[in-house]
Amino acid sequence: MSVMQSGTQMVKLKSGAKGLVRLFYLDEHRTCIRWRPSRKSEKAKIIIDSIYKVTEGRQSEIFHRHAEGNFDPSCCFTIYHGNHMESLDLITSNPEEARTWITGLKYLMAGISDEDSLAKRQRTHDQYPFRKLDSADKNGDGLLNIEEIHQLMHKLNVSLPRRKVRQMFQEADTDENQGTLTFEEFSVFYKMMSLRRDLYLLLLSYSDKKDHLTVEEFAQFLKVEQKMSNVTTEYCLDIIRKFEVSEENKTKNVLGIEGFTNFMRSPACDVFNPLHSEVNQDMDQPLCNYYIASSHNTYLTGDQLLSQSKVEMYARVLQDGCRCLEVDCWDGPDGEPVVHHGYTLTSKILFKDVVEAINKNAFVKNEFPIILSIENHCSIQQQKKIAQYLKEIFSDKLDLTSVSAGDSKQLPSPQSLKGKILVKGKKLPYSLGADAEEGEVSDEDSADEIEDDCKLKSNGTTEHQMESFIRKKLESLLKESQIRDKEDPDSFTVRALLKATHEGLNVNFKQEKKNLPLLPLFSRLGRRRKTMKLCRDLSDLVVYTNSVAAQDIVDDGSVGNVLSFSESRAHQVVQQKAEQFMLYNQKQLTRIYPSAYRIDSSNFNPLAYWNVGCQLVALNYQSDGRVMQFEPSQVSGLNDCILMYCLHPLGTFNPYSTDPLPAFPKKQLLLKIISGQQLPKPPDSVLGDRGEIIDPFVEVEIIGLPVDCCKDQTRVVDDNGFNPVWEETLTFNIHMPEIALVRFLVWDHDPIGRDFVGQRTVAFSSLMPGYRHVYLEGLTEASIFVHVTINEIFGKNKQLIGLRGLFHKNPKHNSVENSANYIRKRSIGERILRRTASAPAKGRKKSKMGFQEVTELKESVSEATNLKEKEEILRRTSRSLQARPISMPVDKYHLVGLPSPDQEAPPVADTTKTENTSGKFLL
Repeated sequence: MSVMQSGTQMVKLKSGAKGLVRLFYLDEHRTCIRWRPSRKSEKAKIIIDSIYKVTEGRQSEIFHRHAEGNFDPSCCFTIYHGNHMESLDLITSNPEEARTWITGLKYLMAGISDEDSLAKRQRTHDQYPFRKLDSADKNGDGLLNIEEIHQLMHKLNVSLPRRKVRQMFQEADTDENQGTLTFEEFSVFYKMMSLRRDLYLLLLSYSDKKDHLTVEEFAQFLKVEQKMSNVTTEYCLDIIRKFEVSEENKTKNVLGIEGFTNFMRSPACDVFNPLHSEVNQDMDQPLCNYYIASSHNTYLTGDQLLSQSKVEMYARVLQDGCRCLEVDCWDGPDGEPVVHHGYTLTSKILFKDVVEAINKNAFVKNEFPIILSIENHCSIQQQKKIAQYLKEIFSDKLDLTSVSAGDSKQLPSPQSLKGKILVKGKKLPYSLGADAEEGEVSDEDSADEIEDDCKLKSNGTTEHQMESFIRKKLESLLKESQIRDKEDPDSFTVRALLKATHEGLNVNFKQEKKNLPLLPLFSRLGRRRKTMKLCRDLSDLVVYTNSVAAQDIVDDGSVGNVLSFSESRAHQVVQQKAEQFMLYNQKQLTRIYPSAYRIDSSNFNPLAYWNVGCQLVALNYQSDGRVMQFEPSQVSGLNDCILMYCLHPLGTFNPYSTDPLPAFPKKQLLLKIISGQQLPKPPDSVLGDRGEIIDPFVEVEIIGLPVDCCKDQTRVVDDNGFNPVWEETLTFNIHMPEIALVRFLVWDHDPIGRDFVGQRTVAFSSLMPGYRHVYLEGLTEASIFVHVTINEIFGKNKQLIGLRGLFHKNPKHNSVENSANYIRKRSIGERILRRTASAPAKGRKKSKMGFQEVTELKESVSEATNLKEKEEILRRTSRSLQARPISMPVDKYHLVGLPSPDQEAPPVADTTKTENTSGKFLL
């Protein structure tokens, strides 16, 4: 560690360029690797938590590109990091330095992987001030002056008067070196700035206005608010021992405000049920009764035409929880089958390397079975090689003779298939007989899923002509395609791909030219082959997952078939035969894959297919965005930990009905959005953390049956991302909670719209009641503080049970009558109007005018008989909007004198309830 922190001169290899000599070092707090010199400054670092793996030698793709370089393999290593498996390829001057870094990094990674959630949360919480001081310390002396503090507060989205900042600065600056803060002093300053008034008021309400909770008072809080049962004295004492910072309080067995804050911010008070981190479902039902996290073109790192194929992607998606992997197999040189996206310029990787990567990572975090979707385009000779590698490398993982099949008319269960790998592919027909070594099989399923007009064909063209044709074709595909994700229109665009064309075309073009005397050009290739040759060796490996052509959803009584539909065909079936499709999926597996038109690797909305029981809904894991945030392997409560299968509800019903399950009780979710903590600036902010302080608001989205899909949001808080207060209650009624997801989103209000800040998606069944923190996915410390209440309601009896919180509620906007009669389903146009019309530009007083208010105002004005009446209506409306509370002033929130035990706690600012808005998911 000391050698790494001192720094090592290493060569950083780059694609298509000479290596750069840089000084690499581990930061003081062992949280990240940095290097200098660099123009990226703050971005020239890799967070240790983001490192996926470290490989020794010259194994990476960039090292292979520099094959002519005379590098000693013992001096080379690669760090893979980030969501897209980016590689940092380094060369040291001697083997000892390489060994030091490889060993040190693996040690740090092992420490992180061994942490439980509490330890990791506490570590990141403790390291947060270190990281902030480090980023604010411009001259690197380990001290912060007042100007650096002002700049840091702007980065942290805090807007306080300079005199208030100076006051806190002077209180923290206690050593002889006046005018600067050491780390210890900065920690004091940061604690003062981070004081949680909401938690302090909560503590006062249960402590009889004292500044601490006794064991009995703390137990009462856990029982009443957190809905915990069997709360013992010993449990409460253990909490005090773990979270209290004051030794005096520990001696007295009481929990002070710092200890209470630490407890409330720990995993014990996360919105996600910690018991669901482990298997909590019945895993002995047939395989078709489970949603299975599935990936499409698993090997790709980007778009479908030009991006790189990487073996590491298989390891990454397995660690992310994926259980169904796709392997597109093609004939390669020297008799070795390769994996890539056919008829495109995507790079090729060896099939053998893919199988070895899968074998190494298959069951590291999850023992439940893997389905390997072999999309076979190979000759008989290379098919035999594929079968050979599968048997040699997977060995007994392919042996299904010990699997308890149970009822012959049912698929085996995930429990009985633990540790097994199922090969999904074509199977020779039984009519051939066991002696036949090969035979003809249908080639009309997802094994040939690229449409003919999306294939690249050889033709004698220049590089310029090729690029021009690609551009034109991509633009026409965008216009032709009617498939859009209406909630995220930018996800289906060719902008990124056109950029990749410029950046990656030369490299891909040169590589392809070396290997093949062909230049690609979009064109139709004529009629697709209807049949293909299949060898017996590969056919015999397919047991429970036989790929069949998806002409229709006909149950022929057989078990073990897997129907494959493109999203466009599946959409038609769902619209026309939803209940029939649901019945089929209770006996067989169905796989849905993205349209060939999604050349930028965007994703379709999977909800429509999950709603009818489709198990293998394959998505592009290489793409970020909204859809992947509620894919089963990404959702807290479905797959955050080790359970990558999710039991789906049995029975049939019409998923498009306004009351699909009339005989069953519904769930009512009341979410009180209280406050936010350390919300950063939007990730795509042009000016980064130097940009304007954000104006955040929270949106909650319910994802599930069409009747349940809806959204609602809080008002906007001006200029405060550090500790905004909303104090608003949102209400949702949910017909089928078993498949419902709850998505919390934070947005930065912008004069012309909104910018995404962060999100967290949790399965409804995994929500914890009471006061909870919702930590935003992938963001350190960023969270929103909420209160969760779940009630049962029956039929049309819209009974609402109000929150029994200590916070003041607006009686007008939280009344039973108003909440029960919201019109929640709205068109996209209405929702856009709702969000933009209610959001004024920065610098102007912000007030919320919902769509209903806008409509009523228009109607009132139109009904007025003369100009004078119209002006009076508009004037009254303006006054009412200006009178609405905005938020608690930030300076009062931070620095107002907190009440002593004998004083009343000051009330929290009144708030305004916004309308529920909603919209069905559209394909």
